[in-house]
Parts: sequence; C-alpha cells; structure tokens
Amino acid sequence: MVSRRGSCSVLVCILVGLCAFYPCSGTDVTAQLFVNATKESTKTIPDTLFGIFFEEINHAGAGGLWAELVDNRGFEAGGQATPSDIAPWFILGDESLLVLSTDRSSCFERNKVALRMEVFCGSKGSMICPDGGVGVYNPGFWGMNIEQGMNYKLILYLRSYNPINVSASLTDSTGSQTLATVNIIASSVSNWTRMEFLFAAKATNPNSRLQLTTTQAGVIWFDQVSLMPVDTYKGYGFRNDLFKMLADIKPAFLRFPGGCFIEGNRLPNAVRWKDTIGPWEERPGHYGDVWDYWTDDGLGHLEFLQLAEDLGALPIWVFNNAISLHGEVNMSIILPFIHEILDGLEFAKGDASSTWGSVRASLGHPEPFDLRYVAIGNEECQMKSYRGNYLRFYDAIKHYYPDIQIISNCDGSSQKLDHPADMYDYHIYTDANTMFSKYHAFDYSARDGPKAFVSEYAVTKKEDAGTGSLLAALAEAGFLLGLERNSDVVEMASYAPLFVNTHNRRWNPDAIVFNSAQVYGTPSYWMQQFFIESNGASLLNTTLQASSTTSVLASAIIWKNTDDAKYYLRLKFVNFGSSTVSMKISINGVKINTKSSTVTILTSNNVLDENSFDKPAKVAPTKGPLTADVEADGTGMVVTLSQHSLTSIDVLTYSDSLYAGTS
Repeated sequence: MVSRRGSCSVLVCILVGLCAFYPCSGTDVTAQLFVNATKESTKTIPDTLFGIFFEEINHAGAGGLWAELVDNRGFEAGGQATPSDIAPWFILGDESLLVLSTDRSSCFERNKVALRMEVFCGSKGSMICPDGGVGVYNPGFWGMNIEQGMNYKLILYLRSYNPINVSASLTDSTGSQTLATVNIIASSVSNWTRMEFLFAAKATNPNSRLQLTTTQAGVIWFDQVSLMPVDTYKGYGFRNDLFKMLADIKPAFLRFPGGCFIEGNRLPNAVRWKDTIGPWEERPGHYGDVWDYWTDDGLGHLEFLQLAEDLGALPIWVFNNAISLHGEVNMSIILPFIHEILDGLEFAKGDASSTWGSVRASLGHPEPFDLRYVAIGNEECQMKSYRGNYLRFYDAIKHYYPDIQIISNCDGSSQKLDHPADMYDYHIYTDANTMFSKYHAFDYSARDGPKAFVSEYAVTKKEDAGTGSLLAALAEAGFLLGLERNSDVVEMASYAPLFVNTHNRRWNPDAIVFNSAQVYGTPSYWMQQFFIESNGASLLNTTLQASSTTSVLASAIIWKNTDDAKYYLRLKFVNFGSSTVSMKISINGVKINTKSSTVTILTSNNVLDENSFDKPAKVAPTKGPLTADVEADGTGMVVTLSQHSLTSIDVLTYSDSLYAGTS
C-alpha cells in the first residue's frame, strides 16, 4: 500500500504492506529515524558479533544433537560399584525366568561395568521361555525415533561361555510391533566380541525401543550397546534436523561445552576433555551433577571442534580452571590442571607431529582447528581462588599460545578489570522490561581495554517468557540492537540455553525445542535470524526521534548479499509497545531503490504467544516484497510498524552509492 502526502516533496512516502500480513489498527505513535550512511560516519561491526552457545543442559547433546539412540549404552550411569542401577534398561519377561545384574568384567579398562543377563528358561525342558523370548530393552531418551526406509547401525560387545542365539529388535514402546530385527548367532564368544549389524526399518514409530532377547538358557554379558542412525550430518553423528537449526542461524562462533556443566557441583564431576576423546567405547562418561543426568560423552572435545568447523563458526573453548560450584583447588597445586589445558590446546591447534596434535590426527583430523578463543572458567569471578588461578592459566597460555584470546569471568562493563584479559564475560537473565532497557547497557563502558563477550542472555521471568514468548524475543531484540550500536566494545553475543528436550526441561526458556522426532524454534530463535547479516556489516549512524521513545528502537546497517553480490540497506525496528508506529525514515549518504527489496516481520496476535509442536510457526518471521514508489533521489520512506513487532527492511542500494569496506 502506497500513501502520498503533499508535505513529502523530497521524502519518498512508502507505506510498507505490513497490513497485508496482520490487521492494522489506527496509528498512535509517530517517529522519525535519521540515517547517516556517509563513509565518515560508519563503523564496521565485528564479524564475530553473533554466534551460539552450546551447553550440555536439558539433554541438548545426550538425547539431542548427538544422534546416539541408546541411553546409558555402557551401563556406567549407575556408578562403578556393583550391583548398580542400569536405568533406563528394563527387564523383558518374568523375574522368575531371568536375572539382570552388573559386574566389573568389561574389557574396557575405563568402563569396567557390564550387564550380566542370566536366563533360566529355554526352548525345551521344564521351564519354557515365552514366545519372543526374554531379555532386556532400552527406550532411549524418551523413545527412539525409527523411520521407515532408514538404516540404523547396531554395535554391541558380548560374551558367553555357551553358544548364543539372541534376537536384536526395534519395536514400538510395548514390544508388540516389530520395526526391524536381526539374529545374533555365535558358537564361540567366550571372550568379549564386538558385533555390528544394520537394521532396515520397515515402519515408522517415534517412540520405539531396542530389545535384546533370547529363548536359550545361560549367561550372556553385554556392554557398550550403541544404536545410531546411519544418516547423520556428514556421518559425524549430529542429528540432521537439529544441526540444520544451528546452521540456519549462521553463527560466527560456537561457545562450548558450558556453562555450569564444565564446573560441576563438585570437582570430580567437572568436564575432563581427555575423557571425551578417542573411541566411544573407551570414553568413561560422567555424571553432570549440576543438571542431574549422565552423559556418555559421545559428544566430546573433538566433536565440538568438528561441529564448529562444520558450521563455519569459530570455536570458543570454556574449560574448568580447578574450581567447581562447591569446591576450589588451591593455587599452589593447580599445575596439573594447567598442563591438562595446555594439552587440550595442543590437541586443537598443534601440528600433526606434536604429541597431542598426533592424537587428533589419528582420530581423523590431521589439520589443526582454528581455535582462537578460550574462556577460563564460568561465572566464578566471586570465588576466592578465581583471580589467582586465572592468572596462572593466563600466563601459561600466553607463554605457549600468545595468539589465543583469553576471556575472563569478571564483568568489566562498568569498571575496569583488575587483571589482564582480551575479553570479559557478561551474562544477563532478567525480565522483559529490564532486558529492553539494557539497550543502553554498554553506552558508558570504557572504549579501551578488554571487550565484552555477552555469552549468555535471555528473558527468563516466567510471566514474561513462559517457555518462549514473543514478548521475550522482542525485549532481547532491543538488547541486541544496543549491542550492535556498541559493537566497538562488544565483540560477541550468544543466547542461552540453546536446546531443550521437552522431557527434561532444566531451564526455561530455550531457543530450540525438540523431542525424538520433532523440532521447532521459539520466537527467540527466530529473532536471532534478524541479526545474521550484522556480522561484519557496516553500522550506520542513526538518530531516532519519537513521541514515545521508550517503546521503539532502531538500527541501520549496509550488508553484502552473497547470493546476488549486491549491497543492501537493512533497517531493523523493535516496536515494544502496544500501539502501531508511523516511522518516517530520512537517509543521507546512500540512495535506495525498492527493486528486489523485502520486509520481514516477527509478530503475533498476543505478545505472550508461543510456538509448539502443533503450531511450530505460530510466531515466526513473515517475509514479503517491499513495493514502493521511489522518488528520483531515493532518500527516504515512511513505514508503519505493527504493535509488538520486530521488523527488518532490506532495501537495495544503487551501485554508484557503494563504498569500500562494506563486507
């Protein structure tokens, strides 16, 4: 819809067709945005500004991004003492017919616990096994998603003093429907034997389970039982649909693997990177006592580095610095912890001929990873030992790896740090109004010294966020506009948490919600897509004048579209208020033309609306063409912003108005 007014002699008056997408009421607020696009007024946004943070929380990795379908595949989750709990493995058959127990007979030195299954019934004699046999089953992480026509690789280790005849099956949750089956028949398995089979699913069920059954009396030991879909991202083990959700954000960096996860409530449960590399059967796994679940650490140090590389993102390794949530190692005895981290850096960055670089090469990645950043601990600035420990780690890392950028836990946004750092960590979890007001959070931060890494931000107040609302997303968008504006002192930013399995919500809200077979993005996920092109773009100087300045925020960038090699002016607006806004835009220094230009809007009928598996796109961006009558000088427009909305307008610029330095 185009509206012309007599007063617009120079200004192009364009009413963007927002009402075609959403019902429009009367305009209650007027505002004007002045955009200065001259060469002298622009500054380059860091190409690292917006990325992602992965923490093993909410079963984000185990039972999520990492595609392993068996939960507790090595029977270690119940601890090293035997007998032990083998959950979620369950007995299949009457207890009078078999006994399940654990012992420490495994062939893997770091995973000694194995499952011992003693069967009393047989195919003949006085105690006959029921049809289908007896045994054990594993439902995975709240059901295994088995899809018709897809292949699944089963690997397991077993032994028995007698010949065996075991049926391995994929069934529905009750065992009544068989989706795939293979027979394991062997005459001599007195020593631990590795076996591998391929299932071809003949039906689909998102709530399946793996069964191991027999109709033969005797004792069979099982260990390291793994079931993986053959079709994972590049065969690396990442669940395809969840990987795609990450790739679609186009993150500049990946912070991993925590968060509180790396600390542990107690130091014995902290993440040890060396325990997470090598053959999966030999990884001991560990109990994440902060978020209260076991992980086999299939998604380990190498996999995180590989994930960053596959995403085209720079890895940021957060490591434990000898401090847990409830324990600290005295500075005088932390040298072994320092050596462990130096080894981890050599594993990532070292030449293939180095000690730990050769280990990486032997695992299939001969070239070093592009690791440029590390964070010493997480949220520990207030701990008694933090500064002392930090300085020991800092000095050692800078000595051997002077190019590594080091991130401190201490907030330097309001006062300068009392220790050396390349960046400082800044976390914010709050209500929607406070988050929106944090647009100004870095306005008065020192322009020299370490820059900010806003590694965790989110609206978390239940009344505002629910499990992921439009209101939360809009408040966060306002905050990110402030980070763009202050990107001379803010280097990076990432939302948290990234993933949640709906069966294990340890934290609300989250960006990406999934179960065994489905996934959707919350409004906060979609909001982040509005900022993809900001990385490395040219930030333009803007001045906003409004009759209600508290509810509207705006920014302007020039970015290069790699698809058509053309330059676009992107205008982003957050209307946090309940009134529509008539926004008059005046542009100096660049000419616009509406050919191939678009408008993208994130809004909904209710500001507390959320997405769900039933309605995954209830609150999602709507994109359409920007049609307009453009005056010869192409210096402005008028748009109407819907109430409670995030709007992005991409306008093609004339080629003769481009300038060097725009990425």
